[in-house]
Order: sequence, then C-alpha cells, then structure tokens
Amino acid sequence: MLGRLLLGAVAGAAGNLTLEIVTYGDMLLRGRAASGVPATMAGTLADTFGIEALSSAATGNQADNRRSAAGALLGYALGIGLGGAYGLARPSLGRASTPLSGVAVGLAAMAAADASYAVTGVSDPKTWSIADWISDLVPHIIYGLVTVATYETIARGEARR
Repeated sequence: MLGRLLLGAVAGAAGNLTLEIVTYGDMLLRGRAASGVPATMAGTLADTFGIEALSSAATGNQADNRRSAAGALLGYALGIGLGGAYGLARPSLGRASTPLSGVAVGLAAMAAADASYAVTGVSDPKTWSIADWISDLVPHIIYGLVTVATYETIARGEARR
C-alpha cells in the first residue's frame, strides 16, 4: 500500500510539472499574467489558521511574494496528493483505461481546486469566461493524463521485475 501511495505521489509530481509547463506555455503564447487566485487562497487560509506572515492583512512585496509561493505550494500539494490517492485507489479500478482514468483524475484535480476557491469566496467560477474555463481545463486534463500514464508505466515495469 505504501508503495502504491509513493508511486502515485511521484506520478502526481510528474503530472504537476506538466501542468506547470502547459500553463506557462499558455501565458507565453497569449501574453497573459499568472493567476492571482492561488496567492489569494493562501492568504485566506492563512487568515483562517492565524498565520500572520501570509495573512491577507500583511502588506508589501515580501508578504505578496510569500502568498504567491504558498499558493504555488498548495497547488503542488494538491497535485502530488491526488496522485497518491490515485495510487491507493488504482487496485479497485480494475481494467479502467488509462485515458479515461487520466481524464477523471484531471477533472478531480480541477474540481478540488475550483470548489475550494468557490467555497472560500476567493473566486466565483460562475463568472468565468469560456477562455478562463479552457485555461483551467486543458492543463488539468493534461495533468491527469500524465499522472495516470506515469503511474501505469512505472507500475507495469515493477510488475515485470
């Protein structure tokens, strides 16, 4: 069980790296800025848990940079954690196809992130444009596909040993 969890976490890290590459590629091609939502989420969570250095009340470049870093780390934690969860759940999925599982994992990652934003009031997905949704959907689907493909490829290699 620990092996599946760790393999899933590694696969989630590979998926997360791919999500970042796709997102930054989109920013480069369209000339768009990075989203401020993860940093705002970090500030909201800091307020909830009393972490003054990250709180939304903290001002200045240093505070902004800390929230930005914390927001990115929250995304990594979600991606790696969801990969680990996939690793634990994989035996119960039977012969599910890699593409179908990948899309499901990607949609789960997107739903987890977007629902947390909506619940905390950090962002309202109901107000997002089609371009906003596509900018969110595509990297998450690719995250899921890479996470599942990485897990399945390594797991098959381990099974052959």
